[in-house]
Amino acid sequence: MNLHTDLDKGESAVKYTLSGEGAGTIFTIDQITGDIHALRSLDREEKPYYTLRAQAVDLETSRPLEPESEFVIKVQDINDNEPKFLEGPYTASVPEMSPVGTYVMKVTATDADDPTYGNSARVVYSILHGQPYFSVDPKTGVIRTALPNMDREVKELYQVLIQAKDMGGQLGGLAGTTTINITLSDVNDNPPRFSKSIFHLRVPESSAVGSAVGRIKAHDLDIGKNAEVEYNIVPGDGGAMFDITTNEHNQEGIIMLKKPLDYETKKAYTFKVEASNAHLDPRFHNFGPFKDTATVKINVLDVDEPPVFSKPSYAMDVYEDTPQGTIIGAVTAQDLDAGNSPVRYSIDWKSDLDSFFDIDPVRGTISTNELLDRESIAQHNISVVATKVNNPVLTSRVAVTVHVLDINEFPPELAMPYETFVCESAKVGQVIQVISAKDQDLPQAGQRFSFKSPQEGVKTKNFTIRDFGNNTAGVMTLRGGFKRRSQEIYHLPVVIEDGGLQTLSSTSTLTIRVCGCDTDGSLLTCSAEAIFLPVGLSTGALIAILVCIVILLVIVVLYVGVRRQKKKETLMTSKEDIRDNVIHYDDEGGGEEDTHAFDMGTLRNPKVIKENLFRRDVKPELGLCPRRPIASQNSADISNFISQRLQEHDGDTSAPPYDSLATYAYEGEGSVAESLSSIESVKGETEEDYDYLNEWGPRFKTLAGIFGERFVSSPFLRMNGVAKRS
Repeated sequence: MNLHTDLDKGESAVKYTLSGEGAGTIFTIDQITGDIHALRSLDREEKPYYTLRAQAVDLETSRPLEPESEFVIKVQDINDNEPKFLEGPYTASVPEMSPVGTYVMKVTATDADDPTYGNSARVVYSILHGQPYFSVDPKTGVIRTALPNMDREVKELYQVLIQAKDMGGQLGGLAGTTTINITLSDVNDNPPRFSKSIFHLRVPESSAVGSAVGRIKAHDLDIGKNAEVEYNIVPGDGGAMFDITTNEHNQEGIIMLKKPLDYETKKAYTFKVEASNAHLDPRFHNFGPFKDTATVKINVLDVDEPPVFSKPSYAMDVYEDTPQGTIIGAVTAQDLDAGNSPVRYSIDWKSDLDSFFDIDPVRGTISTNELLDRESIAQHNISVVATKVNNPVLTSRVAVTVHVLDINEFPPELAMPYETFVCESAKVGQVIQVISAKDQDLPQAGQRFSFKSPQEGVKTKNFTIRDFGNNTAGVMTLRGGFKRRSQEIYHLPVVIEDGGLQTLSSTSTLTIRVCGCDTDGSLLTCSAEAIFLPVGLSTGALIAILVCIVILLVIVVLYVGVRRQKKKETLMTSKEDIRDNVIHYDDEGGGEEDTHAFDMGTLRNPKVIKENLFRRDVKPELGLCPRRPIASQNSADISNFISQRLQEHDGDTSAPPYDSLATYAYEGEGSVAESLSSIESVKGETEEDYDYLNEWGPRFKTLAGIFGERFVSSPFLRMNGVAKRS
């Protein structure tokens, strides 16, 4: 490109300048000639145009010779970009057996060249690989099926290669390709088919009802729900004995047992099973029936089975008190197997712990082993076991119910103890009591009782029994004018008979009291003493009687209160109740004159010192506290010590008011027996006469006996002195 101004006369006095987008980097200008050159290659896809400004200036002064001019450089496109599939590779699916032209998907390629200039961006589509199954529209890129009845079971996956070429597909155009993975989706175009026409199965006759006998399967080439198979047994030989269900996981047909099998009854079963699709496609009904049929033959295997009883349960009746050994019934069981083994019978001991019954092991007859009592046990439930002789392991059981029938062994009696009374104003023929009876025997067809009075020995009667005929009777008066003063109680015997085969009767006695009644016959009182009370007591007399009773009660209460008060004041009545303690110690003293050999403080009871006791009859003063006497260790005479202690006890207000015994280990002075200490005894081998000890009384009898035999005792004998405070 060349720029030139009219002011340039060719004298080299004009200079050209360039500014704007890419000036100096992409474009440059010759300052003398004004030619513009590109410094590098241009890419239209990167920038389609540039805006520049040029100006002519004086070469020497750089003064603009004319205004700045603006111009645009447009980059012209060339076919330098091939079409591209931006989203490839692609994945698509189409149902199998689709007709020709079925839409699969659409692909689009993009060309970066200028679509407005030439054919650089004009794209044409074509299939390089995938024919003749699929086709593509050259302009739109829509892919469709090109072959009918494509079967998924034959080929499921197709890989198609699509090409997009610019320049309208002409020679020299650039091209791009992409891959499309097309999958044929399944439709229900295949019926289920059994692998064989006959299935042979075997099942033991001992199989439980509901157990699986065997499995069969019809294969379907389809997948998913199109391969779901339903099995049905065609009505016929095995329809009543067997059933079939479908395993949802593997589409197998599971044959189930509906009823028990018996090899001896029937050894084989044959039936047909039909397999069909659960979900049908109406488009393929013309392919034929979508089901298949197979024959199943089941052979029953013989199994050694336990004996079978002729009945599921047995019921027997026996009268109570039936003699021991009486046969009451029989059970029967047999071996249905081909061997027909003999059967032996026994009674399960757990069901007959008391051994009331016995059974013949060969014939199965059941007999009584004990006398039965209906009133104790009315029904026995035993279990009989049948065992095969050739295989004792195989046993069967049956329940036997024995009903104990009642016999008339209990006489009837009154239904309850009746409290019967007759009013003094009762009239002749009046029913004063309705009675009924009861019987411990079991009623056969309803109990029937009759009532009557004894006939013998009756001269005059006050009452009689009237049988109403409905198992009740009434006590009826034969006279009137009953008086409590003359006779308060009457006894009426009643004979009751039952309606058994062997009639039993009993005689009961009714006690009838004569009572006072009001005008309508209501009971007032039956007490005989009540007739002697004065009838005309006034209200004042009754109040006076009540006041006297209250006074007597007050006197009794006061007397009891005084007695209790006296018992509380007398706190101690026994002379043997000693409230002080005796302290024992084992120190040996030196006799009467030895007052320094031990501490007198130990004579005090530590518990008495610590306890704070007060007398009950003296009000304690706040300032008074029990003081602990100071034990004197330097007392010249122990008797003074004891006297001092007695005075302190007498003046102690916290001590009890009763007498107390204070004991001190002191011999005292002036004893008639003098000192018994061995310290002052005569030394040497001289003998002394101790006969005077016999004159001192029975207390010294033992001591006199010891010294009388010249027995030398321990070197020290101590006698306790006792001081009493009153």
